[in-house]
Amino acid sequence: QVQLVESGGGLVQAGGSLRLSCAASGRTFSNVAMGWFRQAPGKERELQAGISWSGGRTYYADSVKGRFIISRDNSKNMVYLQMNSLKPEDTAVYYCAAGLRPFSNDYAIPQSYIYWGQGTQVTVSS
Repeated sequence: QVQLVESGGGLVQAGGSLRLSCAASGRTFSNVAMGWFRQAPGKERELQAGISWSGGRTYYADSVKGRFIISRDNSKNMVYLQMNSLKPEDTAVYYCAAGLRPFSNDYAIPQSYIYWGQGTQVTVSS
């Protein structure tokens, strides 16, 4: 069974940092794009960061560019999101996602992600 399991969410003060982790299982994810989405209350789920299958290219939404870093370790079937300089507006449920097409260049395309984790809550206090 394909599974993506997020961890690392929690409560942090503004200006602080969190590191989210996503453990993938059930199939090989080392050859597809991985990404992090978030959904804030009353808003749509949006792609915040994406990374190519090899880790060589990344995408960031404007709202998190310069603050968040996505990375992956294909040997461990893991993907990470380092979140720095957190702001209250970063409060959301964060979802790990995986793409479908092996070796494609679709890491920045939200519609390319088809596998989803259950999400982890990140709350940033003022």
